[in-house]
Amino acid sequence: MPQSKITKYELVEAIYQKTQCDKRVVQQIIEGFLDEVKNSLKNGATIELRGFGTFELRLRKGRLAAHNPKTGEKLSVNPHYVAAFRSGQELKKALWNLAADTAEQ
Repeated sequence: MPQSKITKYELVEAIYQKTQCDKRVVQQIIEGFLDEVKNSLKNGATIELRGFGTFELRLRKGRLAAHNPKTGEKLSVNPHYVAAFRSGQELKKALWNLAADTAEQ
């Protein structure tokens, strides 16, 4: 695996290199896209990007006996929603042999 983390700045730079669009425009588009995803999830919508995947809300159960791993303090956690991602078929197929390909290198 060549790189383990890519930042928003690196995404903007990569798209800029491929499209030669103004960097500010690329950054505004990415920011706008992420804001729309965030707002849609806040409003309870599921975002389906065909061939890539689906962002959706999942309800996590609450627990009475939880603890803060840093302090060891005991606390309870109420049920709450989290964002979840399910990859689409095309992405799954593209990543299927990734582990085998990186082991061969």
